[in-house]
Amino acid sequence: MMGFGMGIFGLGALVMIAFWVLVIGGAVWLVMTLARGNQSSIPANPSQALTTASTTLSNSTPLDILKTRYAKGEINKEQFEEMRRALENG
Repeated sequence: MMGFGMGIFGLGALVMIAFWVLVIGGAVWLVMTLARGNQSSIPANPSQALTTASTTLSNSTPLDILKTRYAKGEINKEQFEEMRRALENG
């Protein structure tokens, strides 16, 4: 008689089960955390996001749009000045 209940092999099985529960639980937690983090960049209602963007553009003047394009680096200073003069003369 061993006197330890399950013996050494029983204890090893419990440790192995606990190890795999922790590994699988950690993987599930990681996936859920990453998925929850990505939700902030995804709009809840995509059509509302498009409406908001188009409303912002429709309320902007051509000069505001030109300034935004220059600030984003889409056009250089010479192009900005040329387009600004065309807007003032046009």
